Amino acid sequence: MKALILAGGGGTRLWPLSRRNYPKQFLKISSDKSLLQQTAERLLKVMTLDDLVIVTNAKYKFYVKSDLPDIKHLIFEPASRNTAPATALSVKYFLEKLGCSEDEIILMCPSDHVIRPDEKFAEYIAIADAIARKGYIVTFGIKPDRPEPGYGYIKAGKLADASADKPFYKVEKFVEKPDMETARRYVDDGSYYWNSGMFAFSIKTMLGEMGKHSPEMKGLHTQ
Repeated sequence: MKALILAGGGGTRLWPLSRRNYPKQFLKISSDKSLLQQTAERLLKVMTLDDLVIVTNAKYKFYVKSDLPDIKHLIFEPASRNTAPATALSVKYFLEKLGCSEDEIILMCPSDHVIRPDEKFAEYIAIADAIARKGYIVTFGIKPDRPEPGYGYIKAGKLADASADKPFYKVEKFVEKPDMETARRYVDDGSYYWNSGMFAFSIKTMLGEMGKHSPEMKGLHTQ
């Protein structure tokens, strides 16, 4: 498994602490280390430095290198185009620069989360790895403890594989930042989860989805 860390977002929701030129992934929240550093350290408990790839905006280059001076694989987006193009560019990097096979599993995660405990997170990475090897794109939902209109939601559908050691569910739908009343209904319903923005997939599966839904992105090449 390889990890793709998304560190190019503006992260302005914590303004005035975070700003367009200094987004929240570089802030030190709940620790003496930045959220980006915490993300890398969390992943290094189950991977090596060679397995980590960071994609970021060129204007954040020195922030990333200051926080993670030993990082080996950095991709600089020529322009900020959100998650899907960043994923496509990174998949090509794994194939063309790192020589990964299409069976390689990629864990894609934001760089601005606080996740505890690390040991439990490592367990869920192992579960996601096993599911992704079956050809699924895995997403991680977070059980909400309050109605929150500032987050996206995932509605869990039917059980995906009754024979699996750990149950996992098909996604019925994604909902982007509902109003407060709708968020309250989602929490009361019990089948809605906060969208963590974390995914696991094989390169082959992702290329297949890109080919179906966005063939122009599938043709991207790294420089």
